[in-house]
Amino acid sequence: MKKFIVVSLVIVLTSVQAVLSQSSKKDITLKDIWTYSKFYPKTVHGIRSLNNGKHYTEIKKGNIVVYDYKTGDSITTLVEGKKLIPQGKEKPIVIADFSINKDETKFIFPTQTVAIYRHSRVSYDYIWDTQTKKLSPLSENGKQRLADFSPDGNLVAFVRDNNIFISNLTDTTEKQITTDGKKNAIINGTCDWVYEEEFGFTKAFFWSPDGKKIAFYHFNESRVKDYTLTYYGKLYPKHYTYKYPVAGEDNSIVDIYVYNLQTGKIIKMDAGPITDQYIPRIKWTQDPGILAIERLNRLQNHLDILLADATTGKSRLLYYEDNPYYIEITDDLTFLPENKYFLITSEKNGYNQIYLYNMKGKQFRQLTNGNWDVTKVYGYNSRRKQVFYQSAESSPLNRDIYEVNLKGKKQKISNRRGTNDARFSSDFSYYVNTFTDINTPPYITVNSGKNGKTLRVLQNNAAFIKKVNKYRLSSKTFFKLNSPEFTLPGGKQVDLNAWMIKPPDFDSTKQYPVLMYVYGGPGIQTVLNSWGWTNYFWFEMLAEKGVIVISVDNRGTGARGQMFKKMTYLQLGKYEIADQIEAAKIIGHYSYVDSAHIGMFGWSYGGFMSSLAITKGAGVFSTAVAVAPVTNWRYYDNIYTERYMRKPQDNAEGYDQNSPINFVDKIKGNFLLCFGSADDNVHPQNSMDLILALVKANKQFDMMVYPNKNHEIYGGNTRYHLYKKMTDFLLGHLTVESSTSHKK
Repeated sequence: MKKFIVVSLVIVLTSVQAVLSQSSKKDITLKDIWTYSKFYPKTVHGIRSLNNGKHYTEIKKGNIVVYDYKTGDSITTLVEGKKLIPQGKEKPIVIADFSINKDETKFIFPTQTVAIYRHSRVSYDYIWDTQTKKLSPLSENGKQRLADFSPDGNLVAFVRDNNIFISNLTDTTEKQITTDGKKNAIINGTCDWVYEEEFGFTKAFFWSPDGKKIAFYHFNESRVKDYTLTYYGKLYPKHYTYKYPVAGEDNSIVDIYVYNLQTGKIIKMDAGPITDQYIPRIKWTQDPGILAIERLNRLQNHLDILLADATTGKSRLLYYEDNPYYIEITDDLTFLPENKYFLITSEKNGYNQIYLYNMKGKQFRQLTNGNWDVTKVYGYNSRRKQVFYQSAESSPLNRDIYEVNLKGKKQKISNRRGTNDARFSSDFSYYVNTFTDINTPPYITVNSGKNGKTLRVLQNNAAFIKKVNKYRLSSKTFFKLNSPEFTLPGGKQVDLNAWMIKPPDFDSTKQYPVLMYVYGGPGIQTVLNSWGWTNYFWFEMLAEKGVIVISVDNRGTGARGQMFKKMTYLQLGKYEIADQIEAAKIIGHYSYVDSAHIGMFGWSYGGFMSSLAITKGAGVFSTAVAVAPVTNWRYYDNIYTERYMRKPQDNAEGYDQNSPINFVDKIKGNFLLCFGSADDNVHPQNSMDLILALVKANKQFDMMVYPNKNHEIYGGNTRYHLYKKMTDFLLGHLTVESSTSHKK
């Protein structure tokens, strides 16, 4: 078994733990985690690179302060928070987020922000002018969304009530440029629910580089079927209805338009005659008159990039790609400043790599190459002709930062083993690196963009580390699982990566119950050399109670190439749960594991997996907790589901043979089902139909429903209540039953 050596601040953790006896340390409680929020490490807020590439901003004590990348010196306070007092008010607004115009003289501050869905928000926006020292509302006519400065900073475009508006900051006039917006019918400038959730963006309008045009999305969702959620707490429940296209059903018809500020005309771009397709991205090229449109077929296995003339709407094909499985959309398309080339990532050689194409659509060079995945492209330095990116080259567990020139010569510029993520200065001379590893909270530094040298530390979380060392923590350790069952198409056998947390007073002569934590969905990893965030201290708390906590990345997860990830195509759940069952069997043979008490916990896709564990994996898993689970892919949205499964009309067997609803008769153990009644993502219908099947099969189970809560199940005392419910359930069925059961 290969050992992974974690060299980082975990040394500090270990050394302090060695000094303090375990008996003097405290136990973690659920109230520590969810009521008192004791376990949130610090980060750095409001980092924005300024135009000169030498300075950046931070939000410090309610102010926006400018710092020097190289020296760390405070240069100036760009905005004093105490001065941001709206007219007629006594107290200043709070700077939680901001955007800044190109010449760095004006700011947009969103206030009273309210969430719509997972990514979308609506706010009252204020404009702060650093020259006049004047704070003004962006609009007096209602809340705004997605406010964005024009390139010259004199105009701000935004969305309200599904229409696009432009506010002139010079004469304070407001112009409405679309008029057909209507709830649950027509959307301009932002996305419908499914585009937001599955293509990962909400801002759907874009200024041309010269500021003379705005390209925008137009959604006609009239033919998309309604879904209604019920909210409780009043005499009569409130109903919320929105458009949600499930697998196999109709989508919005999406068109792309360009508004010309000089003529006032709106021109439709030619994206082809087919309406049953997706347009997951649009992007202006370096030519302010040419718009790039990414067009994806309904099956999501054919991608076109079109170049559209913003004046006439006529388009031509620049690039196309086919994939035997599916193509995932990213933001990695980059048009180089000379307007002769563009960069794009593709999995066409089996791993996600960076390619350089000319503007005639001919591949010029493959810039990166190897049996590893590029996981993010940060951008292009035109002065030195370098592309900066993140990859899993050293290991699927790690993320490192590299630069590669246009000839394909690359250099690693991160220097810590674990997960590195960068925010570069505007000229790529510097970057702020956020580093974590499996046992280390965020360690944030300023680094040289030239060689990666650490220039200074912004946040080392030393105080946080000192605080958590007062608790009985155990280190996570990596290990691998090997079995002939873990094979790829063609017969290649692979190992599965995993991590483990043992009880702090672990005794190898004893036997312990096990909780396996899973997500398992396409491309997503739970086994990473990075800080665990949400569940880290809950898992540590369970370990203190005598439970070994383990997570295994099954086939279908990410950073191991296309074949490893896409072998679950058309059969979501089949190979994933087979791997988790086989992993549990292997782990059950460890001398210190009580094989009769192995449980699984998962949320969302992980809830789907937990439901399969207690059904298809009955007899191997004795206990399962499923939170907000998909229970039948027929109920989930069509962009996500059809990407991996195609339509249910064309793949009924793939849908039915891996739905836990169809296997409830196999349940032998303990099952807890939790969900929010207002989950707009994984609808309560998933859980309700599972409940119907469980009752019909006369299977007893535990359940907790959280009224009015969405997919995240938070707010008020909800998170504490949920985790108390899950903790009591798991300890009652894993540790209590284990202590009284017959040992192997």
